[in-house]
Amino acid sequence: MSKRKVLQVHPKDNVLVALQDLQKGDTVTFGGNEYVLKDTVRAKHKFVTKDLETGGQVFMYGVLVGKAKQPIAKGEVINLGNLAHAASDFTIGERHLDWHQPDTTNFEGKHFMGYHRSDGRVGTANYWLVIPLVFCENKNLGKLEKALVEDLGYGKTETVDMQSVQLIDLYKNGKSVEEILSADLAHEVTAPKKERLFKNVDGIRFLSHTGGCGSTREDSDALCGLLAGYITHPNVAGATVLSLGCQHAQASILKAEIKKRAADFDKPLYILEQQKIGVTETFLSEALKQTFAGLMQANQNERQPASLSKLCIGLECGASDGFSGISANPAIGYTSDLIVAMGGSVILSEFPELCGVEQNLSDRCVDQKTAERFSYLMKTYNDRAVAVGSGFDMNPSPGNIRDGLITDAIKSAGAAKKGGTSPVTDVLDYPERQSKPGLNLLCTPGSDVESCTAEVGAGANIVLFTTGLGTPTGNPVAPVIKLATNTALAEKMPDIIDINTGTVIEGEETIEQAGARILDYVIDVASGRIEIAAERNRQYDFIPWKRGVSL
Repeated sequence: MSKRKVLQVHPKDNVLVALQDLQKGDTVTFGGNEYVLKDTVRAKHKFVTKDLETGGQVFMYGVLVGKAKQPIAKGEVINLGNLAHAASDFTIGERHLDWHQPDTTNFEGKHFMGYHRSDGRVGTANYWLVIPLVFCENKNLGKLEKALVEDLGYGKTETVDMQSVQLIDLYKNGKSVEEILSADLAHEVTAPKKERLFKNVDGIRFLSHTGGCGSTREDSDALCGLLAGYITHPNVAGATVLSLGCQHAQASILKAEIKKRAADFDKPLYILEQQKIGVTETFLSEALKQTFAGLMQANQNERQPASLSKLCIGLECGASDGFSGISANPAIGYTSDLIVAMGGSVILSEFPELCGVEQNLSDRCVDQKTAERFSYLMKTYNDRAVAVGSGFDMNPSPGNIRDGLITDAIKSAGAAKKGGTSPVTDVLDYPERQSKPGLNLLCTPGSDVESCTAEVGAGANIVLFTTGLGTPTGNPVAPVIKLATNTALAEKMPDIIDINTGTVIEGEETIEQAGARILDYVIDVASGRIEIAAERNRQYDFIPWKRGVSL
């Protein structure tokens, strides 16, 4: 538990954040002032530091995050009943490109061991992809997965599967329902696993999805762009593509999207069309042979030293809480600044969660054209949401609200901390590819799996994913490192959490110390020396974004 009771995030703020549970009637002293609490304030929630009339403005992180729906007394907690979402308007203003560039001395001479590609990018892993161009091929995808994964040594014994075997044995031995429910099932089960045939291929990943036809051409074209982003990704050695033949997402569109991202594309790529080949058995046999041939080529690549400038980090959050913007998000924001200072790249997405901090990000864009594109994408996205009865203010989930993120502006101001303080070098629209070093903004929804899928499609070769409530999210081709915002979560869900930043809340570590520690961990993961939780759990989430309204 933190030794400190409360925290003021920014000098302009008129709320204090409870770092531990505080009781109604308690007197809290901060900054030479005393506050008698009008309510019980649970950890992660906030109370106001002065009386507010109806319409009074609430500031946190130094920005407007809400307006009082009714009078709020000094020492009273803010909640959905008394606070409404509010955010400041923004304009295209002057450029503010000065930033707090961190000292990178401790990382001089460090490198990661990666897979070098002919286009100059470097992968943190080496995967072969099997991709359907349309959902009609998902069943065939499953057949190939069954034929390839176990026999080539990429299988993994699932404890839950082995527990099913134990339950079957109990049933066959005549056990009752009550005995089944009270059975003590073994959680540690050892089973033989085949040796990996291709030592330099980290896995075969199967990107099933529900798109490619039956929706708008915009959706199928965007899907082809996303799939092209994965095929040309530095963590990918090559791909097998299954096409039915008649769908909207044609192979010709996919090839054109690949060329846009890699004009000199030279990875092995096999595209098979079922309606041309005919019999399913023949189709699958050919796909199996070509995939095996591709794996033989992929296996020729080995890890070699690579500069940290070759890192491209996706910045993501999901199941956020009231500590996200205080511990994990600013910590990876410092990691981001370190990477940018060394010539690397970072991608900040989730545009609905940048609501209220647009002015700061717009001012940090390297030129007016970049700022104008950011403004256009933000406003167009929000207008489309409003047109169907929603809006960015609808973004916070019940879990967010329960744990202190009362308005979208509060959530956004904390979420933006992931991007650090460096200038914005580029603004990308989904599913474009990142090509400029530095901080890139990518238009995606706040839905974490859709956003994470898009960040990797844009080129992120590792993702830093912060969470306050816990989520198992992973990705098929890029390691998704999960960071807990609080120690209680890290201890409660150690099977899905990789790094604990609750040490910041507890005063054991500064933001800068945590950010540097995270980068050291990233280097080890990028080098294949650490197996992250999502990989152990085979959490390979892949959800393409349909450009309708998704927050």
